[in-house]
Amino acid sequence: MKRVVVTGMGAITPVGNDVNTMWENLVAGRHGIGPITKFDCTDYKAKLAAEVKDFDPLLYMEKGEARRMDLFSQYAVAAATQAVGDSGILGNVEPERFATSFGSGIGGIVTLTDEHSKLVNGGPRKVSPLFVPMMISNLAAGNIAIRFKAKGSCICIVTACATGCNAIGEAFRAIKHGYADAVITGGSEAAVMPLSIAGFTNMTALSTATDPDAASLPFDKRRAGFIMGEGAGALILEEYEHAKARGAKIYAEVTGYGTTCDAYHITAPDPEADSCARALRDSYQEAGSPADGKIYINAHGTGTPLNDAAETVAIKKAFSDRLGDVVVSSTKSMTGHMLGAAGAVESIISVLSLHTGVVPPTAGLQEQDPECDLDCVPVKSRKADPALAISVSMGFGGHNACVAFSKFDS
Repeated sequence: MKRVVVTGMGAITPVGNDVNTMWENLVAGRHGIGPITKFDCTDYKAKLAAEVKDFDPLLYMEKGEARRMDLFSQYAVAAATQAVGDSGILGNVEPERFATSFGSGIGGIVTLTDEHSKLVNGGPRKVSPLFVPMMISNLAAGNIAIRFKAKGSCICIVTACATGCNAIGEAFRAIKHGYADAVITGGSEAAVMPLSIAGFTNMTALSTATDPDAASLPFDKRRAGFIMGEGAGALILEEYEHAKARGAKIYAEVTGYGTTCDAYHITAPDPEADSCARALRDSYQEAGSPADGKIYINAHGTGTPLNDAAETVAIKKAFSDRLGDVVVSSTKSMTGHMLGAAGAVESIISVLSLHTGVVPPTAGLQEQDPECDLDCVPVKSRKADPALAISVSMGFGGHNACVAFSKFDS
């Protein structure tokens, strides 16, 4: 089996529109949550979101290209452009061996609702001929592949909030088993808009808090729902010998992947958490079950009452004999829940934690729930020097995905 390494990263997030800015803010415990500005939410119970700020698509594409993309695709192309540039992969990989594995949980929902309004108000002739290619979820992957002439496989993973993590895991497998030399992978989302906010609110998933500093509260007794986030994360995964031959810088090694289904409920996690624990164990065992060093888990940690308790159970079951070495934090406390982009951005955070030795905090964790009695790094980041980092994602439909990263050792 081939080794797989991370050679490039890019991010558009509520706490920064590049990887370095994002990381600096996360380590400092600064969140990106504030009043919703994208629409008038006077009649909405949920008033807060973690919006991307000051995003300029024209830094990454021509105006005509931007007009042909929904915002989720713009975010995806921007993050991928950063990652490709960071890696130096262009011109150093055969197009037929260059693949794309990129997803979105919801896709072009802004385009969908805008074009539906045109249909209702003006009739079928008013609907844009670009409606379908702007809306469908696979066009983030498609636009990225077109931009970088990646002629290998181009797949779009859609597993709700596990999307980004699953996309990376499948990219890992594609390289490990010899189907590609490099893959652009990750996830994107742009769903801070009226319909999705209303839908998630009415199913009682969103926080209705009005204080941005006490809104996204993973593992806290006060938690009462998640804060919607948006953005994109992209990574370049590359076969190790290929990266070595071209002198690429290497951030970390991808060493494990676990993916399971609760097969329990369309939205609620299984409180017994056996399937999530199995995904964690699978990723850990594939990574070689390292016996020494700290293990950092970037938790799904949404701040919903059911998720955080179930995830705690899963971590305890998966690492029952090593809980003293496990350090957990939820960076959704700062980014909000970026849905299909969450696993991608949180994988980048996991890689950076290995690369720097620093574990970002669970910001705002003031009153830890006894049901969530793990080392959850409250309020302030910590120097922990983890040897292994695992990004955990859990999605509606019972999807569980875990990707394990190890410090790179040539």
